[in-house]
Amino acid sequence: MTRTESGTYRVFESDRGESIRLVERGTEDPITVRADGYDDALQSTVDGLRPGYLVAATLDWAEDDGPAFADLSVERETLFVFVDGTPDIFDQAERTFQQSTRDREPIASDVTYGTDGEANGVVYTVAKQRGERDVFDSFRTGRMTIEPMLDKLEDGGAEPPYEVFVIRPETHPFVALYFTLQKDGLLANTLRDEYDRPRPSGA
Repeated sequence: MTRTESGTYRVFESDRGESIRLVERGTEDPITVRADGYDDALQSTVDGLRPGYLVAATLDWAEDDGPAFADLSVERETLFVFVDGTPDIFDQAERTFQQSTRDREPIASDVTYGTDGEANGVVYTVAKQRGERDVFDSFRTGRMTIEPMLDKLEDGGAEPPYEVFVIRPETHPFVALYFTLQKDGLLANTLRDEYDRPRPSGA
């Protein structure tokens, strides 16, 4: 018997090339969906998915090996970029983390501005946690949500899509999340150059 469910999902990278990881908005429970074997139109949409995209999808759970897409459309083309093990971090992130340390808060944020004085991004720092939870990997796999941060950007008047950089420096006790307000803008392109993360083809 065919069983389907529909919802709004965020796309994440899968550890397996033949599948796509989705996380339904409002949850932290990844779903692995088959990435091939569709008709031409649907396959083209699936092939164009990138980490960070927000999609409306109907999933068909008829197969024993997991769900497949029955319907799919892209709603927001926000991009996520994950940078692990960088030897350094930008000054604004360090200052934001220092403020969180002074305030004894695990998460802190600050707005960044371009040379024209206009806001161009928001940086968050999240203190690394002792024990088993890997903060960076939890963000990378969708098991730690950033949806409230994205919602806050929209509530503040910034229109998606954005580019979001999740960065784990080697020698600092925090993970930085940098939300650049303009996709393919100067700030996003500067960060991609700095961390050698070319924009995906077609994204």
